[in-house]
Amino acid sequence: MAEADDFGAELTEFRNRVAELRATRALPGGIRTANLDAALFELQYVSDVLWPRYEQLAASARRAAGPADQREQQVLRAVFQRLPLPVLLLDRDGVVSRLNFAASQLFGLRAGYAAGRSITASLAHEERAAFRGQVAAVARHEGSRSLSVELMRGIAGGDQGPVRLWVTLTAVRPPGHRRTSVLAVCQPAGGPGHIGSADEPEAPPRPGPDPGEVSSHVALMDLLDDMAATLLDEGNAPDSPLLRAARLLHGRFADWVLADRAAPGGGPLRRVAVLAPDEGPGAEHAAAIAARDPAEAPLIGEAARAGGQALRVRPEDPYALGEAEDGVPLLALTEASSLLCVPLALPSGAVLGVLTLLRVGGRPAFELAEASAAERMSRHVALALRAS
Repeated sequence: MAEADDFGAELTEFRNRVAELRATRALPGGIRTANLDAALFELQYVSDVLWPRYEQLAASARRAAGPADQREQQVLRAVFQRLPLPVLLLDRDGVVSRLNFAASQLFGLRAGYAAGRSITASLAHEERAAFRGQVAAVARHEGSRSLSVELMRGIAGGDQGPVRLWVTLTAVRPPGHRRTSVLAVCQPAGGPGHIGSADEPEAPPRPGPDPGEVSSHVALMDLLDDMAATLLDEGNAPDSPLLRAARLLHGRFADWVLADRAAPGGGPLRRVAVLAPDEGPGAEHAAAIAARDPAEAPLIGEAARAGGQALRVRPEDPYALGEAEDGVPLLALTEASSLLCVPLALPSGAVLGVLTLLRVGGRPAFELAEASAAERMSRHVALALRAS
């Protein structure tokens, strides 16, 4: 404490001397050589004396409080991870800073994947704006609050129906953070598809390889084989190769299939097919989606220009596929939980069209292996289009 007082006194004296030097600029004759020498001396004093003293004081403070603080932080981290309720630490925009194990299980997100992403992407589209507003208000120190939110279909509840949560928000300032964060604690709101309570027994881990992964791999191989046969067998299916491919993927690989074809000579895209689910969310909006111009869809336009594939799990931007005539985002109309936008590119790099695949409800999101298979099929479709 005495060292800190001495350092503060020296710093005060230094500031007084600097103020006197600044005052000499107003004297007749301007700045004199003696004053310049004094200013250089004061700068050297800061570099050689004051700054090293500050570093010594900071190091002493860290050594004095370091071990205890580290132990306390380790305890707090362990408590945070072992809390039975899902808990997330958010910034004022709803972006996840960290989440505990229960939250990663609830939202189906790994901690490393969730960090830096907005948690609102896991909520139903109509809930997102209100949730962002409440988080921002709490971060502005306008008081803690609770609200009810609905998760996107397919998260936590499977096919049992919508899942609602009570989310309690409160402002916190974690150690080392320069800005206020928001602590979000989630609790089941009851009703169909509610989250299981802590009293329900957990399923024991399955030893050995996951049969689901093996089955998924076999299904992808079968799909690739069927796609090749569909594109080669023109006699039994005289339609465009793009339409034949879309029909094969519809239902089997994706709930929604949007097929867009480039005009001859590299012209703009035009929508040639929209295959919607036979029933369920968004099926009645197929005609509205088919009537929209693909050029108004940022994600499709980017795939056509850059020739790169886009995989979105719980897409955050509801306008990624454009909007309907009344301004409603098309992605919200489909209630898609994941999407895959695949350009139909030739080996030369020319893009002949774009396939957009959407999954909804309790269906698992697109995985990297499925995205890789879709890219291979898109090359086959592009070659078949060129040949036709």
